[in-house]
Amino acid sequence: MSLISPNDNKTFDRSNCVKTLEKSEKILFHYGEGFMYEPVPAGTRVIYPPPSIESIQDVDAAIEYAIENPLGCDPLSAQLKPGMKVTIAFDDLSVPLPSMRAPDIRQRIIEKVLQKLADARVSDIHLIAALGLHRRMTPAELKHALGKNIFNAFYPDKLYNHDAEDKDNIAFLGKTEKHEVVEVNRRAVESDLLIYVNINIASQSGGHKAIATGLGTYQTLKHHHNVHTLMHSRSYMDPQNSALHRSCNRMGKIIESHMNIFRIETTTDNTSLPQTFGFLLKPSWDYNALDQINLYANKLTTDILPTNLKREIFNRMRAPYGITGIHAGRTELVHEKTLENVYRQHVVPVQGQADILISGVPYLGPYSVNSIMNPVLFMCQTLGYFFNFYRGKPLVRKGGVYILLYPLHEDFHPIHHPSYIEFYERVLTETTDPKTIEEKYEEEFAYNPKYIDLFRNSYAFHGVHAFYAWYWGCHGLSQVGKVIVVKPRSKRPAEIMGFETADSLAEAIERAKDFVGLNPSITTYQAPPYLLCDVS
Repeated sequence: MSLISPNDNKTFDRSNCVKTLEKSEKILFHYGEGFMYEPVPAGTRVIYPPPSIESIQDVDAAIEYAIENPLGCDPLSAQLKPGMKVTIAFDDLSVPLPSMRAPDIRQRIIEKVLQKLADARVSDIHLIAALGLHRRMTPAELKHALGKNIFNAFYPDKLYNHDAEDKDNIAFLGKTEKHEVVEVNRRAVESDLLIYVNINIASQSGGHKAIATGLGTYQTLKHHHNVHTLMHSRSYMDPQNSALHRSCNRMGKIIESHMNIFRIETTTDNTSLPQTFGFLLKPSWDYNALDQINLYANKLTTDILPTNLKREIFNRMRAPYGITGIHAGRTELVHEKTLENVYRQHVVPVQGQADILISGVPYLGPYSVNSIMNPVLFMCQTLGYFFNFYRGKPLVRKGGVYILLYPLHEDFHPIHHPSYIEFYERVLTETTDPKTIEEKYEEEFAYNPKYIDLFRNSYAFHGVHAFYAWYWGCHGLSQVGKVIVVKPRSKRPAEIMGFETADSLAEAIERAKDFVGLNPSITTYQAPPYLLCDVS
C-alpha cells in the first residue's frame, strides 16, 4: 500500500448509492440546523454519497514520504539552505466542512515542514492564511488549524492573514494572454520558497486556483469570479470544462514563472460527520435499529432547541476525517493525483437528468463557518455549490424544478457579512439579474472604504464578496425553471430572490408537477457527505 495514496482494496458497489424507490418512503433531509423526515413518491431516484474509501493509517509517515519523494522536483530537505526566506501559506477555514477534529492535517504537515526548516537552519519563516477575499481567521481559528505550539511560536508577527487590500504588500506579476491581472502577496513572491498546504474536499479546489485566489486581490479575482466566466464553467467541479479554472491556470503559469513553489495537497474521505450523526453517513435503507433511534433523538432535539443554541452546537462540530492522499511537488503533477483521489471518493454514476431535483440544505457552507448562512449564502450554497455537484450534465434538466428544504430566514452575522446586508436590502430588492448587478453595483461595493476597513481590521468578508456569492449561482439559476423553498421561516427572502415557497414537501412536489408535467422524474440526494454525480 502506498504511503501517500493508499490503494483502494475495498470494492464498493457504487450502484448501492443510487436507488429508485418502488413505493413511497420517508427520506431524511438536512434542514438548516435540524432535519426533516419526509415521504417522497414511488419512483423517486435517491442518491447517496459513496462510503469512505480506505484512508492512510500512518499519516505522519505519509507526510514525510510525500515531501521527501515529491513529484517533479527535488525533495524538500534538498531545497533548503541556511539564510533562506521561506513562506508557508495554507488554506483558510472555508475547508474542510465541517472543520477537522484536532490535530488538523494542516498542523501535522506544517509541524513536519517547520522541523525540516529548523534542521536546515532556516529562520526567516512566515505563515500566511490564504484568505483571498474571505474574512480573516480569528486567533482561535488559527490556533485550531495549526495547533497551539505553532500559534504560540509565530502569532501575530509571523503568522497572519493575507491582506488583499494591503497595497504595500502586494506584488504585480503581469497579465495573462487574456489580459488578466495577476497580483500576489508580496512576501510570498519575494520568498526563496513558497510552500502551499492545501485540503481538498472537492474537485474545484487546489491546483493553480489556490494561489490565484487565496493570495490574490480583487484586481485578480474579478477576472474569474464574474458572471461571464461562471456562466461558462460546466461545472465548477469539473476543472477541464470550467472557464474559472482555465483563468486560474493561465494566472498560475505567470505565478510559477516568478516564484519557486512547493505544493502539498491532501484529500479526505467522507467521514465528514462525528459519530453522533453517523446515520447521515449511510443510505436510509441501510439504517439499523440504533440508527433509527439516533435519527429520532437528533430530530426531536433539534426541533425543540432555539436556533441560536443549535447554531452554537453545530458550529462546534468537528469531523474525524481520514486522509486518503498526500502528494507534494510541482503544481500540475500534484493536482493530477489530488483529483484522482477526489474522484475515487466522490464519483457516483447516474443515468439521465431529472425533471425535479430535491435537496435538503444543511446549516453549513464555506462562507458561514462559525457564522450564519444568510439568504444570499443560501442561494450560493444551493444554486452554486450543490447544483454543481456533477460532471457531464446537471442532475436537473433545463427548465426543471429545484426543491430546497431549508428554514430560510433573514438572519445575518453583522460582523462577518456587513456588505451582504446592504446587497440584500438594496441591490436584490431592485434586481436579481447577475449581469445587471455586476455592471451597476459591483465596483461601488468593491471600493467602498467602509467595507475595506472592516475587511482589513475586523472580521468581515470583502465588500465584493456578496456579489461573488450571488454570481456563484448564476449558472444554476439559468438552468432551472423554478426554485421552491420548503418550510421557510420567512417568505420575504424567497420573494426577494425570486423563489417560491411551500409549506410542505408534498405541496412543493405538486406545484412542481404543475410546471413540468404530471408524471415527472424526481431525484433527491444527500449532502454532506459530498458526492460528484457523473450524469450521462
